[in-house]
Amino acid sequence: MPLNRRDFINRSAATGAGVALAGTAGAVAAAGPAQAAEQGHGQGHGHAPKTFSLRVLGTTDLHGHALNWDYFTNAEYDDAAHNDVGLAKVATLVEQARAEKGHDRTLLIDAGDIIQGTQLSYYYARVEPITGDRRGPQHPMALAMNHMKYDAAALGNHEFNYGIPLLRAFQEQCDFPLLAANAVDAKTLKPAFPPYLVKEIKVHGGRPVKVGILGLTNPGIAVWDKANVQGKMSFPGLVEQAEVYVPKLRALGCDVVICTDHSGLDGSTSYGDAVPYPENASSMVAAQVPGIDAILVGHTHVERPQTLVVNEQTGRTVVLSEPLYWGMRLSVFDIDLAFEHGRWQVTSVTAEVRNANTVAEDPQVAKLVRDEHQKVVDYVNQVVGTCTVAMSAAESTYKDTPIIDFLNLVQSDTVKAALAGTSYASLPVLSEASPFSRTAAIPAGQVSLRDVAGLYVYENTLDAKILTGAQVKDYLEWSARYYVQTAPDAPLDVTKITNANNTPDYSYDVLSGVSYDIDIAQPAGSRISNLTHDGAPVDPAAQFVLAVNNYRSSGGSNYPHVATAQSVWSNSDEIRNTIIAWVQAHGTIDPSTFGGDQWRLTRGGVPLFS
Repeated sequence: MPLNRRDFINRSAATGAGVALAGTAGAVAAAGPAQAAEQGHGQGHGHAPKTFSLRVLGTTDLHGHALNWDYFTNAEYDDAAHNDVGLAKVATLVEQARAEKGHDRTLLIDAGDIIQGTQLSYYYARVEPITGDRRGPQHPMALAMNHMKYDAAALGNHEFNYGIPLLRAFQEQCDFPLLAANAVDAKTLKPAFPPYLVKEIKVHGGRPVKVGILGLTNPGIAVWDKANVQGKMSFPGLVEQAEVYVPKLRALGCDVVICTDHSGLDGSTSYGDAVPYPENASSMVAAQVPGIDAILVGHTHVERPQTLVVNEQTGRTVVLSEPLYWGMRLSVFDIDLAFEHGRWQVTSVTAEVRNANTVAEDPQVAKLVRDEHQKVVDYVNQVVGTCTVAMSAAESTYKDTPIIDFLNLVQSDTVKAALAGTSYASLPVLSEASPFSRTAAIPAGQVSLRDVAGLYVYENTLDAKILTGAQVKDYLEWSARYYVQTAPDAPLDVTKITNANNTPDYSYDVLSGVSYDIDIAQPAGSRISNLTHDGAPVDPAAQFVLAVNNYRSSGGSNYPHVATAQSVWSNSDEIRNTIIAWVQAHGTIDPSTFGGDQWRLTRGGVPLFS
């Protein structure tokens, strides 16, 4: 029987039983011989080297960024810090780092969230989806990462956004394994992806160095992508699976063990007790699981050049690094070893990050994905409608703005149409929307697909849940935690009153269908007042239908009631597509026709803005 591509790559990593199948030893994938400067100990006189060093490079949260391009602005990417993004930039950093250390002693890995996040990745998932067949559309991220010779990548939670079949198609196109020790078959509990990879680095004149790479993904997938994974895959905790596989890697003779974790450091969780495992557990893995030398951290989109965690059992220091996101940074782990007592022992690990804005794009990578990139540029710049006046999201985090009202209008219209003729048709429909992007804008005049798509940067789908009036108020109170408590007589700086306790913009919801005040002088939990529907106070016992995205509906950001509320309708199409279709069907966006209800910020009952 011929061996398909996915099986071949997976067998180069490891099976569920923990036995790697690549190479004659059954546990390694061999790299080339390393000519080490450290081999000067008697080199040429028949003496084996006593020291050796290797380098592990890491990226994370690439989110579909192959080039330094912003498809929503139709220009090269830029931000306030003048960061650059994309694999073409990273490739130059990688080549420099390999040249410094030696290509044959440098590994390249990723910590997940590869295939979602840009219109480039969306196009090859939904518009012209890849199939895994190399004669069909090729995923630009696979093209670039194969060219860069990645050794392995962990799965991120966003890998599951487009469903398991699309993820499997991407897996088929990759020349490297996608690792996830804690993504298991829901029925057999066996690994659904390779848990780890063992790489053997040859040492001239000495024993090879075996490097074990363990991949761990995020348990939150069970919540955030419930519709795609329920009954198919389960996601145990990172610590629990690391406790299983790190000893296996050591038993296989690994001299170095690296984890690539799609999980942040601090132990926090955004989904409450929906699953019994923490979302951000990399520091716990380092502290609680002996035998790990370094961890490439992902998921939280922060830059941590080097974080040191002491293992509670061994007292050894584990080095962790997170290289920001979108390819803005590259983590560089340098690992020194000494040959003692018949084996290689790690003597030192250090980490740093390098900035992609210091180098030019790799022309080979840029050329490799040029055709795919241009196809998407043409796609997103097609005109889909018009708008009577310009709309901006710049003030949407602290003011009721037409652009968020528009999102809620589309969602409400969609749910009302879906429930027409059902027993729920008479219930009032509310809708939630978040200020996902403060730079989102719709121009006056012609509106392109990219203008509309820029309003909704995630691949969420739409659900409809039933909440009572009392639960709606609880929902709003939870959302209002986003604001910093500010005394009535305190100076007001709109740049400092949001994101309390590091709450991201996407965790703040604005509701349509009701009007309400948020008093930021009050403590969290006691801020909502004047809550009305159709001009009358909301009855705590009344029933409402809430149009809500699937992330929030499944427990994302831990909003109360909604995850367990009765579902009366759901849709498999992305909300972004629903918005685009609305514009195409109506032709014109006219803010004067929507947004009758309103919310406002107050302090001590006094409105902050006119």
